[in-house]
Amino acid sequence: MGGVIRDSASTHVVPIGAGVGLRSPHVGEVLATRPALPWLEVHPENYLGGGPAVRALLAIRQDYPLSVHAVGLSVGSADGVDRHHLGRIKSLVDRLEPALVSEHLAWSQVAGAYLNHLLPLPYTEESLAVVCRNVDEVQTVLGRRVLIENPSGYLRFSSSTIPEAEFLAAIARRTGCGLLCDLNNIYVTAENLGLDPAAYLAALPREAVGELHLAGHSANDADGRTILIDDHGSPVNPPVWQLYDQALDRFGALPTLVEWDTDIPPLEILLGEARRAEMRLQRVTKNADAA
Repeated sequence: MGGVIRDSASTHVVPIGAGVGLRSPHVGEVLATRPALPWLEVHPENYLGGGPAVRALLAIRQDYPLSVHAVGLSVGSADGVDRHHLGRIKSLVDRLEPALVSEHLAWSQVAGAYLNHLLPLPYTEESLAVVCRNVDEVQTVLGRRVLIENPSGYLRFSSSTIPEAEFLAAIARRTGCGLLCDLNNIYVTAENLGLDPAAYLAALPREAVGELHLAGHSANDADGRTILIDDHGSPVNPPVWQLYDQALDRFGALPTLVEWDTDIPPLEILLGEARRAEMRLQRVTKNADAA
């Protein structure tokens, strides 16, 4: 492909190609067949217990660059980051030496209790200060730049005063973190809250975006109104592919991840989705080379 993304704290790189999220049903098959993939993403919370799961991941690590995509650091928590949990993540990151580390713009713990959800926060100057403080701590402890992912939105806080894309841009500017641009989340949020996805992309700082995510979503009826749910349980929807093309036009070719977390299909179906993304990346790279 057209290059690589290198993290300043890692000797490893993520090729600018289309990887997939490595989930437990596919670990054995990946170990046995070593499919042609440029990189893989894992959720570190699934490997904090050590044992055979980590040994398998270390074996996979010999052939594939890894991205660690956390779901429990709770960078939006007013209580601050759980330092014990952050320390466990650091130990795993040090062991895996992933090329990328990322987390969500959300909160999931309060008063020492963890909630099994990525919860939204109001976009205000006060919450911006909280998130920046927490992201600074995460980056300091890990000794590396992290990427922060935009969430999927289902409601709008009346107290919010900053548009979400501008909120993310401010986090990147104040902390030096990067951004993980999830195209499915942007589309879901735009449809649910009446936003313009193209304007959202335009508001993200081009230099901060280091990775793109693709996934499927579902449509649900809520008292006669259709609400899109970011469930990662189906192929990438056509309008999300269209938004991906727009993102590639704006940001250029970037490492791209196809997520599939519910109703997980055979690995070959997931690889097919990655190939669709790869074709789009190759077109962008060829056009850039021709220019």
